[in-house]
Amino acid sequence: MHITRRSFLTGLVATGTAAAARPAGSRPVILLRNSWQMVNIGDIGHSPGALSLLRKHFPEADVIFWPVSINPEVRDMLLKGYPGLRIVEGGLDANNQPKSPELKKAWADADFYLSGSGSGFPASANAAAFHRATGKPFGVFGVSTDPVSGVGGDRIPEGGTLAEIRAKANTLPPTHLSRDLRWILDRVSFFFCRDTISRDYLKSQKVRTPILDFGPDSQLGMHLRDDARGFAYLEKVGLVEGKFICAIPRSRYTVKEQHRDGDDIKIAINKRTEEKDHAKLREVIVAYVKNTGNKVLVCPEMTYQIALGKEVLVDPLPPDVKKNVVWRDRFWLPDEAASVYSKARAVVGFECHSPLIAYRNGTPAFYVREPTDTCKGQMYRDIGADRWFFEVDETSGEQLWSRVSEIERDPVAAKVKVKAIMNFVEGRQKTMVDAVRTACQA
Repeated sequence: MHITRRSFLTGLVATGTAAAARPAGSRPVILLRNSWQMVNIGDIGHSPGALSLLRKHFPEADVIFWPVSINPEVRDMLLKGYPGLRIVEGGLDANNQPKSPELKKAWADADFYLSGSGSGFPASANAAAFHRATGKPFGVFGVSTDPVSGVGGDRIPEGGTLAEIRAKANTLPPTHLSRDLRWILDRVSFFFCRDTISRDYLKSQKVRTPILDFGPDSQLGMHLRDDARGFAYLEKVGLVEGKFICAIPRSRYTVKEQHRDGDDIKIAINKRTEEKDHAKLREVIVAYVKNTGNKVLVCPEMTYQIALGKEVLVDPLPPDVKKNVVWRDRFWLPDEAASVYSKARAVVGFECHSPLIAYRNGTPAFYVREPTDTCKGQMYRDIGADRWFFEVDETSGEQLWSRVSEIERDPVAAKVKVKAIMNFVEGRQKTMVDAVRTACQA
């Protein structure tokens, strides 16, 4: 729909959310849109990561948090970690205006809208609605815009390697980007991509945002930990600092409901690949236990992986190895996971965000990417963790163990490597928040 200047200004008056100059000396207010789902500690952790970075590098700003999804446990975690945090909830009506009075006030109070990390620029329509209604600036913080598996459509059921995704992206015409996303990217103050495949794809699409750059996933900024709960758990299950590794399973597709379009294909792919994928991780578990006599914690990043871990990692193990393996039988929040990972020798598995939590807490970690995941895995190469990144179909269990065994042989060198990774990440994080500050002051 074409919007004239007259109708745009009329809409601003009607909604009562038109941009107004901030009083001199007042604190800038950022509206953070994040928290996409509650079944994934990575998605949960994006939000505290962004909040920590804003408080560290832009402490003179106030933040209003607008979650897509939140539960009482996560709310308590955030309020404990960020006392006084203002959390508003509510959706938009048919005219893309806030339904609830608290959300309407948040739109009026905010000087800037910040969309947090995620795959495919989640809730992009909300960012566009905010900008249209208020005329205020907005920006995007560390997302993937996968031209093959994500926003660009053209999803390949079997997926592909990062090299294949990049090669395909390089062949796409400059008209490949959807019209709605191009409208946003031509108006956004900055757009930080958490991987260089996304960044380079958008550059090839010639979008007009003044800042289009690499900015890693905000999960890497999360400082929250729950040492009381995490360390109590370690003691309860007999895991000793530096004497265990964490192993994380994953199906190639997360199928939340059966009978949705495409689910039958995804379920078939999962059934065909789960055993061959996880046999490689079991090989690492067996080698670690037999070579060190230490233990392994099989734990989830998503809720469905609790049962999956037992089925594909724990149950098939030989008895002499299984006695050294702890199966975590319940879900957790990212702050407890951070505390546990901080005491592990290493974290290894098929999920993207647990290794990021580990790095933030000084622990070496390995990400084994499945071809149905998005191009976000390129971030590992971008931050200097390429030696700890693997494509599952191009990697054997023996190769995985050879890299994990390096950590066991020289844990000090591995810790130095993690520190170097995080030093680079922290430099990029400051650049990202500096862009927020500049946009707020414009």
